[in-house]
Amino acid sequence: MRKQSRRHKENIKKTKNNLYSNLEEAIATLKETSTTKFVETVELHANLNIDPKYADQQLRTTVTLPHGVGKQVTIAVLTNDENFNEAQLANADIVGNDDLIEKITQGDIGFDLLVATPNMMPKLAKLGRVLGPKGLMPSPKSGTVTSTLESTLTEFKKGKFEYKADKTGIVHVSFGKSDFSNIQLVENLKALYNSIEKNRPSGVKGKYFRSVYICTTMGSSIQLDLNIFE
Repeated sequence: MRKQSRRHKENIKKTKNNLYSNLEEAIATLKETSTTKFVETVELHANLNIDPKYADQQLRTTVTLPHGVGKQVTIAVLTNDENFNEAQLANADIVGNDDLIEKITQGDIGFDLLVATPNMMPKLAKLGRVLGPKGLMPSPKSGTVTSTLESTLTEFKKGKFEYKADKTGIVHVSFGKSDFSNIQLVENLKALYNSIEKNRPSGVKGKYFRSVYICTTMGSSIQLDLNIFE
């Protein structure tokens, strides 16, 4: 069994068996337990009462947090030549057509997000095995298939991102960095929770949230009272 560091043991003492019913207090504790020498990512882990193998119990959507997540996103755009100028003016990092498809086919993926115009979707079909496992396949539901490149790219550059529940019904998603202010983290967390609640799958029966935890990359889990957002 791996030996726990003194730092980690001290963090566990602060959080073990505590159920936080005050959001500000929970965030304050979160920051207190972020004691590494690097800026940690702050994460939400929500266990939902869903079974994603059923179409009406799947959660996949997008959200824009008030203060972003502290990450610069590299966006590639797959479109026809006529739209290259619009994509470049909207600050796309990579713009291409058949040449970009060829690079992706060869495993050259130098982007965090791929946006495509509808006319490119037939060409994308063959890239499913490459992009699918990485969660990079464009889809209308996630807003990454669009005819309005300028507005779409502006939203994603401002921090819009996609999240979804995994196959066990748990949402793992970051909502900031440990160097964000307490207020910024509180507001981001509220926005993320509200997004999950708003996009409750139609097939959910009864209680939606089973449990909600927050943590930093190297910190201990902090359990939140499910009534904390009411």
